[in-house]
Amino acid sequence: MALVLPFRALRPRREYAAQVAALPYDVMTREEGKQAVEGKPLSFLRVEKSEIDVPDATRPDDLIIYETAKRNLARLRDEGILQQDSSPCYYIYRQQMGAQVQTGIVGVMSALEYDEGKIKKHELTRQDKEDDRTRHVDYVNAQTGPVFISYSARSGINEIVQEVAAGEPEYDFTAEDSVRHTAWLLTDQVQIETVKSEFAKVSTLYIADGHHRAAAGAAVARKRRKEGGPRESDMILAVFFPHDQLKVMDYNRAVKDLRGLTPEEFKEKISNRFSVSDNFAARSPERPHDFGMYLSGRWYRITIKEGVYDAADPVASLDAAILQEHLLAPVLGIDNPRTDERIKFIGGIRGMSELEKLVDQEGYAVAFSLYATSMQEIMKVADAGAIMPPKSTWFEPKLRSGLFVHCLEQGR
Repeated sequence: MALVLPFRALRPRREYAAQVAALPYDVMTREEGKQAVEGKPLSFLRVEKSEIDVPDATRPDDLIIYETAKRNLARLRDEGILQQDSSPCYYIYRQQMGAQVQTGIVGVMSALEYDEGKIKKHELTRQDKEDDRTRHVDYVNAQTGPVFISYSARSGINEIVQEVAAGEPEYDFTAEDSVRHTAWLLTDQVQIETVKSEFAKVSTLYIADGHHRAAAGAAVARKRRKEGGPRESDMILAVFFPHDQLKVMDYNRAVKDLRGLTPEEFKEKISNRFSVSDNFAARSPERPHDFGMYLSGRWYRITIKEGVYDAADPVASLDAAILQEHLLAPVLGIDNPRTDERIKFIGGIRGMSELEKLVDQEGYAVAFSLYATSMQEIMKVADAGAIMPPKSTWFEPKLRSGLFVHCLEQGR
């Protein structure tokens, strides 16, 4: 069973929602963040990525960063921009990006269930990033951005979501990136109990995105946990989406050099494990185990040969693993893609033109486009207790921070 509870969100007054809502802290650099908040005093990025409001020479782990985040959140609250609901409820949150529509429930999940492995992950976290988010949550005394969770769709939850979403929304705005954000309050006690009981029938929750947020929430819970009953810090803020509504985008790669090989030698060397076809006009693969390869101004389609990889292994059969294990490591010498500075990862939202630009203008030797990982593959890997290769998934649209904040003390 999954424990998913309502909570008292600290959230913007309706008229301020569009000005407060911000992209997650981890999808941009500090410099990009500073540019993003120019002329936007209410942007929640000043809380989520508070290093944009401290001197340039500040160390990335300096406590002034977290103190600034706490101060910026308090300012939004003291000025009445953010207000906390008087009683616990769920929130319905819909995002629309072109034809892609996903509607989830905002609530809180159990940190204990995360520690017990009932909330499954498919990525490793970096300790420095986990420590950063843990300090942030602890200092600010709030979880300021939600974890992106998926679960096997249930009709009982879908029906209530549809019923609530037929009413007047609390928020409805379109952000600068053309993504529409709409939210409703789910306050009816009968519906709240139904949602709670329906989630209790869900066997597994899957972290789609936000592994560092989840790890940080659990770390703070462990730090604050005391005997004598649950505390607010025992719960982790999340948005819960049915699996059949989510779209995973491709996550592509570019490599700085060919490890001393000429383009012709490189093509010859990879042909031991891949078939190579010229004039790949589509640029982006249309089926699993095909890859686009941009080399010397030309697109090729490369396809892994039968029997080269273990088709029965949920990780080894992933395209990101195939490319890593059968090309990037043995041919280009990229043994650890997490730390090798020769490789760059490019989210599919940037398109194939970004790969061409890296090779044609920015000094990269070769770029690869991948077929997008499916939600079924992600769930299969998580169910096996395995970890996906780095940068295997890119979810769009991104959840906005600032619309729903989970305070770790009831009174605040």
